[in-house]
Amino acid sequence: MTNRERILAVLRYQRYDRLPVLHFGFLEATLEKWAAQGHIDLAALGPIGDASPGEEQLTAMLGFDANYHRVFAPNCGLAPGFARRVLEITPEGFRKVLTGDGAIVLESDDNQSIAPHVDHLLKTRADWERDFRGRLQFDPERVRGAQVNCDGQMCRFDAGGREYLLRSDRPTHILLHCGSLYGFLRNMMGMENLCYLLADDEPLLDEMIEVVGELCYRCAQTALDSGVRFDLGHFWEDIAFKNGPLVNPQVYRAKVGPQYRRIAELLHGHGIDLISLDCDGMIDALVPVWLDNGINVMFPIEVGTWNASLEPWRRRYGRGILGVGGMNKKVFAYDFAAIDAEIDRLRRLVDLGGFIPCVDHRIAADAEWDNVRYYCARMRKVFG
Repeated sequence: MTNRERILAVLRYQRYDRLPVLHFGFLEATLEKWAAQGHIDLAALGPIGDASPGEEQLTAMLGFDANYHRVFAPNCGLAPGFARRVLEITPEGFRKVLTGDGAIVLESDDNQSIAPHVDHLLKTRADWERDFRGRLQFDPERVRGAQVNCDGQMCRFDAGGREYLLRSDRPTHILLHCGSLYGFLRNMMGMENLCYLLADDEPLLDEMIEVVGELCYRCAQTALDSGVRFDLGHFWEDIAFKNGPLVNPQVYRAKVGPQYRRIAELLHGHGIDLISLDCDGMIDALVPVWLDNGINVMFPIEVGTWNASLEPWRRRYGRGILGVGGMNKKVFAYDFAAIDAEIDRLRRLVDLGGFIPCVDHRIAADAEWDNVRYYCARMRKVFG
């Protein structure tokens, strides 16, 4: 079986020869550390991003089968985005930077985490109408210009990409990225401002969600109408943290749920029965919103301090909820015994069916090269 066939078989409760061994990419600091230790040559590998040729080489070196996050991603964001530039250097040495999303963040050389937001260009309806709404309109170039790895070479959809994706013998899975219906707005406006908008200008909130939802729908529709059969649909949100969601689930259901449902029905109409969504943090309160609106694969099931797992969700929602992820990446910093214990924990989850273990986020800089290789070898032996 190919990795593509294995992934689809597991998530459909069908027979498979072995579990695919999946990851979710690497932090830049991780790659720099491994290069300094002599394990990899970054210059030889070239750019390493999701499903890039260089990342595929690294994937094979470590013993993984694939990065789950192999996405064909039409541009569902601002087009054009804002020109990134440094606005100010603070007395403490931090950089205030305008991002492409119109957020102003505080950056520093030693910060490997998400840069904190300190301001935003989008605050009022006037800002929205002047600088944002027009950048969120559909144009076929959003799909034509998206890239895909065509057997070791990145190519645009309209320059070889479509032909590659149409191949029936394609061995790798491809997710159709359907954008973000709330997380992207959070990136543009900030979490607090977006929450206040419900009280300050609810019609504007509704309009923003509708505009973003329409753009995501049109991009997905255009990609699907090209004749390509994608393996899964996929969304990104990242709207939860360690204690729960960053948005009221009832508000989220009412405002965003219909947009998910509309896109899910589009995907179903093109034969796509598996739709995953990427959200870190404790997502328990949001899971029923997604399930009720057509999203059935939870990813990456970040274990965290709250011990996220598919098991309690399966008890509550039944076999209709599927999962990819749930492997605690922190054990890569420990030793072989800790990795063995983590794999033993995963056995019970694999036995539930409809679940593929995958590293629960980007492999962090504390990961030891030999530990990652040991994990891949053990996963093949235990689940082969």
